[in-house]
Amino acid sequence: MQTIDEALEKLSKSKFRSSFHLKEKDFEYINKVGMEKIRQHAKDFIKTRLAPKYIPNDGKQTPMKGHPVFIAQHACGCCCRGCLNKWYRVNKSTELTETQQEKIVNLLMAWIEKEYNSKINIQK
Repeated sequence: MQTIDEALEKLSKSKFRSSFHLKEKDFEYINKVGMEKIRQHAKDFIKTRLAPKYIPNDGKQTPMKGHPVFIAQHACGCCCRGCLNKWYRVNKSTELTETQQEKIVNLLMAWIEKEYNSKINIQK
């Protein structure tokens, strides 16, 4: 099993995955609601949009914009069951366990925090 740092390093080598970045409105939203609220949103999105055994619109359930977690899902290959299978070998036809969901949320939050911190460091 790879670590979060190993996963982020692998994703950074993908031209497509590394093309995703948070926009100014995403930073403003994070500043407004805080990282804990973003984490709660990530938990909710993963539980409802990615964890079920059957997802009727799989491959199209994660918007490409509109929330920092959506952007992170695409950047981290956690946007649909197909990408989860390709990047992390997660079986497409089984419900995600609580542990799997937690690992996904931790990866998404690590990516969001890395993006956020790089923006803060640039402004200093």
